[in-house]
Amino acid sequence: MKRDEGGAPRSAIDRIGEKAGRSWPSIEAAARLSAETRARLATLLREQIPCDTSAVVFGSLARGEYTTGSDLDWTLLIDGQADEGHFSQVQAITKILRDAKFHEPGPTGVFGNVAFSHPILHQIGGQEDTNKNTTQRILLLLESLAIGKPDAHERVLRLVLSRYVEDDRGLLYGSKREIIPMFLLNDIVRYWRTVAVDFVYKQRERSSGWALRNAKLRMSRKLIFVSGLITCFGFELFGKDRTTWADEGGISTPALVRFLGERIRVTPLESLAEVLLRPSVSAETARMLFDSYDAFLTLLSNEEERGRLKQLPLDEHLGDDPTFKRVRDIGREFQGGLNRLFFEEDPELRKLIQTYGVF
Repeated sequence: MKRDEGGAPRSAIDRIGEKAGRSWPSIEAAARLSAETRARLATLLREQIPCDTSAVVFGSLARGEYTTGSDLDWTLLIDGQADEGHFSQVQAITKILRDAKFHEPGPTGVFGNVAFSHPILHQIGGQEDTNKNTTQRILLLLESLAIGKPDAHERVLRLVLSRYVEDDRGLLYGSKREIIPMFLLNDIVRYWRTVAVDFVYKQRERSSGWALRNAKLRMSRKLIFVSGLITCFGFELFGKDRTTWADEGGISTPALVRFLGERIRVTPLESLAEVLLRPSVSAETARMLFDSYDAFLTLLSNEEERGRLKQLPLDEHLGDDPTFKRVRDIGREFQGGLNRLFFEEDPELRKLIQTYGVF
C-alpha cells in the first residue's frame, strides 16, 4: 500500500481522490463519525458480551458511512449452545443503546436481536433459508464489524466462506481458468434481487419511509452488491500476481478462503476505489461514482432532507418533490458511473461481468 509523507498507509479513497482531483467531505465526515461511534459502542458494551458471542454492527456504521440520522443495526451473534441468558443479554444491550439515544433498527426483525450461526452456515439455499437468514449471512460477509470480542464473529465468517468454497464443485473440479467462487457469487446476486423484490413488497406493507428506502436502494444497497461482485472477482483483479496465495497445483481451498477473508475486511467504498485505481478506468468515472455517493451522504446528513424523505407519501405527486428529484438524479449519476466501470472502460471487468455476472 502506498504511504503518505509521514509513513502512514494511504487509503484507496485518498488515492482515487488524487486521480479524480476531488475531495469528498461528506464521505470523510461519515468515516470519522463511524470510527468515533464504534469506539463509543465498545466502551458502552465492554461488559455485555458473553462467551461464544460477538456484538456485531451492520449497515452504515460497519461500512464507515454513519451519519447523525442513521439507524444502529446490530445483532448478538451466537456461535455456541443456546442459553437462556442470551435473551436477557439482548434486552440489556437494547436498553443501553436506547439510553444512549441511538436510533433503533427497523421493524423487520433482522436486527436488534440474536442470530445463531447454525442456520446462517448450514441452510444456504435450503427450504429454511428465509429472506431474513439470507440477509443476515450476506450482510455478515459484506458489511459487518464486531464491537468488542471478535472471536465468534471471525469464526463464523471463516466457516461461512469455507462452506461457499468447499461446496463449489466448479472451483474444485472445473476447467475454467478464472478463479471465481460461483456458489458465493450466486448467493450475493440472489440477495440483491431479494432486496429489490422486498422493496416493492414493503411499499404495500408500510408506505411511510418509501422515498428514503428508495434512495438507499439506488445507492448504499447497490454499493453492497457492487462490493460483493468485486469480492467474487477479487482473485482475478487483485490476487493473480500474489504467489503467496498459490500452491504448486494452483490455489488451494484454504488459501482462497484466506484471500476472501481479507477482501471482505475492505469496506464497500474502499473496494470500489481500488477498482477505480485500475489504469484503464478514467478519472471521470471515478468522479461520477464518488461525487454522487458524497452527494447521497450529504443528503442523509441533512436532518431536514432526511426527514422529508421519511415523510413523503407514496402517491402520484412524489416525482414532483425537489428532494426526491435530487435522489433520482444522484442515483442515475451513480448508475451511469457503474455502467462505465463494468461495461465500457475496463476490458477485464467487462469480461468478468458478462461471463459470470449476467448469465
